[in-house]
Amino acid sequence: MESSGAGTTSAARAAEVLLEFGRRSSALGVSEIARTTGMSKAVVHRILTTFVECGLLLYEPATRRYLLGPAAATLGARALDVSPLRRVAREALIELQRATGETATVSGRLPGGRVYLDQVESTKEIKMTVELGRRFELHSGSSGRVILAHLSDDEQEDLLSRPLARLTENTMVDPESLRTALRDARERGVCRSTGERQEGAGSIAAPVFGADGAVIGAVSVCGPGYRMTEDACERHEEALVAAARRVSRALGYRGQDAAAVNIVAAERV
Repeated sequence: MESSGAGTTSAARAAEVLLEFGRRSSALGVSEIARTTGMSKAVVHRILTTFVECGLLLYEPATRRYLLGPAAATLGARALDVSPLRRVAREALIELQRATGETATVSGRLPGGRVYLDQVESTKEIKMTVELGRRFELHSGSSGRVILAHLSDDEQEDLLSRPLARLTENTMVDPESLRTALRDARERGVCRSTGERQEGAGSIAAPVFGADGAVIGAVSVCGPGYRMTEDACERHEEALVAAARRVSRALGYRGQDAAAVNIVAAERV
């Protein structure tokens, strides 16, 4: 009989393997997963076989690789449907899109990353759209970095100690530069990004907090870089902060974010 400790370890390993598919956009092989997770190929193969049997993964004999299956898609769709953050953010996103004319999004925090939960697209012919349900790293893009900025120092340093992927020429991967950017984002309560995660795109984001005061996501405004200029981002900032604050309040947060403090202070000058 398997002990509870061994059962927990097995479950953790299975979860780690499945989560690898959320971090990648392509099919994965046994060797690749084993190398990334540090597990043996035998363990990885056994886990993958189980997931194929229950429909969470599909196996491609021609390439000997695995990809997410229909059961995983069902779980993902259901997770979006029942997400409290997505539900309470919907009206705020609609108002934010109307106020700015650009696409408004909400992201949820994941361990070491984030995922887009919803978007209200711009009505303009040329616009930005995001991929819902795909995991993104925290060091690139305004939504990720504003979440990272509000994590603990230990959590920040853990991420900064790892290799950081350069997605575009503008992706910030130098740890010291990131530390400076994180301090600025935390003080201002908003974060701006220009072509860091996607070429030609620009965005500005503000954090969303839960009832316990911990950051749980971000609301952003995104569009083509030529429209998301510094002046445009400054114009959008008040509406963005108001939307993020509205979502945080709906989730039970009763504190005051840095951007709200800055806006109040500016109004008193």
